[in-house]
Amino acid sequence: MTTRKRKNSLLPHSESPRDQTDGKAPKRSDHCQSSERFHKSLSKDESFSPYFSMRGDAVRLTSSFFDQPCAHLAKAFLGKVLVRKLADGKELRGRIVETEAYLGGEDKASHSAGGKRTERNTAMFMEPGTIYVYPIYGMYLCMNVSSRGEGAAVLLRSLEPLSGQDVMRGLRAAKRKEGAKTLKDKELCNGPSKLCQALDIQRCFDRRYLATDTDVWLERDPEDVSVCEREVVYAPRIGVESHGEWAIKPLRFYLRGHPCVSVLNRDAERQMDAQSCTDSSVLDLSKTERTV
Repeated sequence: MTTRKRKNSLLPHSESPRDQTDGKAPKRSDHCQSSERFHKSLSKDESFSPYFSMRGDAVRLTSSFFDQPCAHLAKAFLGKVLVRKLADGKELRGRIVETEAYLGGEDKASHSAGGKRTERNTAMFMEPGTIYVYPIYGMYLCMNVSSRGEGAAVLLRSLEPLSGQDVMRGLRAAKRKEGAKTLKDKELCNGPSKLCQALDIQRCFDRRYLATDTDVWLERDPEDVSVCEREVVYAPRIGVESHGEWAIKPLRFYLRGHPCVSVLNRDAERQMDAQSCTDSSVLDLSKTERTV
């Protein structure tokens, strides 16, 4: 399979940043920094993230943003803000720091493996940007977003809480044992089911459309800052160990050094360091595409 490298962008080369938000193109980040600097920043203030600014007006992402190949969309989600508006008008916000791509029919770890369509996975075959919510273990929920590609979708794994943490903490507490210790902010959304609990994402959100929904949507960083490519870790997905070669494909993406990531993969990070010695300025999607 022939692939092309794309410089300084997490967006597919068929689309421009302007297309993705129906607004001005995002700026290149000035916040790219090492894990060491990241952790130093944590000791100076309570903010989790040195990657982004909270100043300026947010821009809601429109339909063109979601119409990307699955792995591209999974990376493009990093740094975007998921907003949940509750019935009382309060808005909960969290920045996406970890995702997984499920590529559709060819992907044996996907719910749509082999092109199988069911009542449960219908949203995976709907318009890019459609929410797919499914239960696990009979009591938890996971939130996904459909992408370009038959039966393809991105799992939202972890968020960095930005606003409404007290409400998130209350929603999480309702699902925990009485007397359990108070959750730290970084523990509120550091996993797919925790994310759904903290933002009150219910099963009824299944098949709703992120580009137009009034209760849940995605926003671009207010300062139009894109994620620095060399901070994105490619790793195998979580919980797909029984799916042969698909268990080791690097289809999980997370921001290196971020405390809200659910599970770190040190092997992937070491490999990333080795590759950065050759070229740290290019996000090479071919290393993902060659394995799928």
